[in-house]
Amino acid sequence: MRCISKQTGGYKVYAVSGVNTISFAIDFAHADTKGLLGFAVERLDLQNNERYFVKGFKVFKEVVQNPNENTVVSTYDQPVQSFVWDDFTAKPDNKYSYFFYPIKGSPKKLDRSAPPIEITVQAEPLYSQTDAHDIFFNRGVASSQAYIRRFHNIAPDQVADFQKKKEILSWLARDLEDALIAFINQAQKGDTLLACFYEFRYKPVAVAFKQAIDRGVTVNILIDAKENKENFPRDDNLKLIKEVGIPQKYISKRTANSGKIQHNKFIVFLKGKSKKPTAVWTGSTNISMGGIFGQTNVGHWVRDTKTAKQFTKYWELLSTDPGALSSDTREEKIKKNKAFKKKVIALQQDISPDDLSNIPVGVTPIFSPRTNVTMLHTYAHLLDSADHYAAITLAFGINDAFKTLLTDNTAKDQITFMLLEKKDKPVPGSKKKFTYLGVRNNVYQAWGSYIKDPLYQWTKEVNTQLLKLNNHVMYIHSKFLLVDPLGETPVIVTGSANFSNASTTDNDENMLIIKGNKRVADIYFTEFNRLFNHYYFRSIYESHKKKDYAKDSSLFLSPNDSWLSKYEKGKLRYKRVMMFRKIKLS
Repeated sequence: MRCISKQTGGYKVYAVSGVNTISFAIDFAHADTKGLLGFAVERLDLQNNERYFVKGFKVFKEVVQNPNENTVVSTYDQPVQSFVWDDFTAKPDNKYSYFFYPIKGSPKKLDRSAPPIEITVQAEPLYSQTDAHDIFFNRGVASSQAYIRRFHNIAPDQVADFQKKKEILSWLARDLEDALIAFINQAQKGDTLLACFYEFRYKPVAVAFKQAIDRGVTVNILIDAKENKENFPRDDNLKLIKEVGIPQKYISKRTANSGKIQHNKFIVFLKGKSKKPTAVWTGSTNISMGGIFGQTNVGHWVRDTKTAKQFTKYWELLSTDPGALSSDTREEKIKKNKAFKKKVIALQQDISPDDLSNIPVGVTPIFSPRTNVTMLHTYAHLLDSADHYAAITLAFGINDAFKTLLTDNTAKDQITFMLLEKKDKPVPGSKKKFTYLGVRNNVYQAWGSYIKDPLYQWTKEVNTQLLKLNNHVMYIHSKFLLVDPLGETPVIVTGSANFSNASTTDNDENMLIIKGNKRVADIYFTEFNRLFNHYYFRSIYESHKKKDYAKDSSLFLSPNDSWLSKYEKGKLRYKRVMMFRKIKLS
């Protein structure tokens, strides 16, 4: 949902609501901001008739001289010094009124005489009755400060109490686990579930499939069973299947095309004896503890017959275990893999980078492996085609296809946000020229990081490795791309592929190109904001590594209007406010 307030005191508020996150921008172009100390933010929950000023963490040093990790204040006294703000605590489908009170005066004598800017927003429902898409993001450790306050940095496997452990995991997953199991549980006697997983290592999901089998659902689970040095995830997948007691006749094993991974994470629901393709579950979430609870992931539920039919055909192709065998000759391998890729492309032809305007409104599934990297370049051109705003999450670095297009961008081009697993930097020993995308290209990067030392009011944080949830990709595992999400015809790309050469031409993968759906765009946009805001601060802190950072005055509220300098024209914060001006209402 998208809203714009009436202008009050020269201010206007823009709001975009997802399911659990609502993003706001305060347009101050016509306001008198001289002496502004920030905004007190009041929230009225219209469903539950609860009204209160929201909490904050930054304080005026003149009022609270020694804040610590337990310091929590009210924005009534310690205002928000920002024109961009997010509420991460919204409840699905709840309606809220927000009041932004401009505060002037001094820290010890606040002037609250200015009228508030009021805006009423309704969060998106968790399950839509009118739209084909439902989207589920986990919290993961991107909510590390909240995890500290709630669970004191205790890893889930260190909790003996069953109910407490369940509470921790439920909080980390948010609605992701429940929605995944609900997708499986919708299937009743006579229905069919066709699943395709890289990792199949989380017992409750395996149990849900076993229960579906027991109630008469036709089930076939295609798993990655390829042999490699660690035999991962093959051994773990087979071990869980045996432990849960799923008979082998319900399991298909992907063993061909060795050396490449079966990286899908999808389920197709076919209704009744006619086996009508009805819905698809897809996204970035592996069926594992780390996938559901640790690293950033998304599950995407699509109720669309055409899309489900395409995924069914793809599953049927993969179930034949196509591609080269390790015992084949070089010529046989080339021939078999070429034939396999041709069949994949037959499901959906390449979309040329020069043909972006002809991407149809609705859902276009893209499957891999493909014969060339055309689709990767198409994704790069999509990102670079944005008029105002583009964003992408990257678990394994920035591919050259994106760098080539963005390096000539300037401040006059769209603002682009990149959220990476690791900082983009030269590979030691590599002779390849390194290209860095930065402010000069109107590109802003954040990457997976956490506060390793106590800082100001924050205590020492955790990551998924310390919580024993992930060892490799610890932060950003999602794979999605946003093109003008606040526009009239937003484009969202989401799925299992890592925007890489390998994910395009080697691995079994799936992606969705979703055009023109504002609900989808709003949910992805607000969740991207949540993640980027969290990691951007930590990335900057990690880059500077200032020993005296905890003493830096920027960690406190400014006692005057000097904070407004951060919103001068051309700076990131100013650009973030301006991009909301392009909003097209639902």
